[in-house]
Amino acid sequence: MRKIELHWQILIALVLSVLYGIFLPEYISWVSWMGVLFMRALKMIIVPLVLTSIISGVANLGSAENLGRLGLKTMLYYLSTSTLAILTGLLFVNIIKPGIGVDIGLSKGIEHIEASRNTFSDTLMQIVPKNIFEAFASDQMLSIIFFAILFGYFITRIATKEKDLMTNFFNASFEVMMKLTMFIIKFTPIGIFGIVAQVITENTNSLQELVSGMGKYMLAVLLALAVHFFITLPLILKYIAKVDPFKHLRVMRSTLLTAFSTSSSGATLSLTMESVENGSGVSSKITSFTLPLGATINMDGTALYECIAAIFIAQAYGYDLSMLDQAIIVVTALLASIGAASIPMAGLVMITIILTAVGLPLEGVGLILAVDRVLDMLRTATNVWSDSCGAVTVAKSEGETLKI
Repeated sequence: MRKIELHWQILIALVLSVLYGIFLPEYISWVSWMGVLFMRALKMIIVPLVLTSIISGVANLGSAENLGRLGLKTMLYYLSTSTLAILTGLLFVNIIKPGIGVDIGLSKGIEHIEASRNTFSDTLMQIVPKNIFEAFASDQMLSIIFFAILFGYFITRIATKEKDLMTNFFNASFEVMMKLTMFIIKFTPIGIFGIVAQVITENTNSLQELVSGMGKYMLAVLLALAVHFFITLPLILKYIAKVDPFKHLRVMRSTLLTAFSTSSSGATLSLTMESVENGSGVSSKITSFTLPLGATINMDGTALYECIAAIFIAQAYGYDLSMLDQAIIVVTALLASIGAASIPMAGLVMITIILTAVGLPLEGVGLILAVDRVLDMLRTATNVWSDSCGAVTVAKSEGETLKI
């Protein structure tokens, strides 16, 4: 009997989880533990995977010139696509005007978001860790990436014998982490079943009310995400990378379904790397550098959402934003998305920075909390899709021959 491919297993799990959450909510404790255990396993491997992959990738680049060239191309791609995403969101929110006439009575759950808010300057300072082991323990990904890049670079600056020893060690460590990752990925459908069933159970009673009350806001986000996902990024693949975007999308099916279900580009990183490397044919040198970096700083979907959400809140409160205010939102959304953690609902924390920048009330976040979970799943899939397109684009610019 032919084995069902992973993306079909995930799709079946999604359908069954929705049915379970709707018709058997009283038995949700029987399956929710599977999602919790799966997420714990994914989070367990994030730090060692990012550390070994970046150190291995940088050490294998061979010289500072290669690192500088690759880093410049990667950052140029990430900043460009995030800016295009934000401008797409700005266009749709000004056309649809979802905040006009919305009830602003919602104000739940603001306290924990306010407490966890950091300024962008704080985020920049945290790039350089005071204690790298503390950064490992608290999942400070920007600090870990900064340390890994420095460590990998200085491996290339030591004597040949020691350099080969250290490079081989981290190459081997990375291979072990990928083997462990692929073992955990085998349980993806089971984990996703538990995660989504829990989400559906928690929102079943208010689903219709949420959709009717926030329909225009959700429509603006969905349309903007769809344009960026299905038009902007495929055009970059076709005309800049000169590859077939549909072939790459087929390769990424399982990964995107996992990103959608977990709402975490960090948790999906291992599967993204496996799909891009083995499916699309990008070398490990490119994937081990671009994808961990992208999972931390390249948040196209999050940046787009933050722009729409901020302007939606302004419209709901009756604020008339000037062109300057909207320009500030665009720039702040770009910077805030760079500092957003690759975890579920990270965008809600970062949006408080944007609201503060243009003088909007932080209580406005309560307007979007009710429907954020569904949109979080969609924007995470967009983030991961953009990361994979970036790896392909950079690989082609380096002259690599791909399978797509």
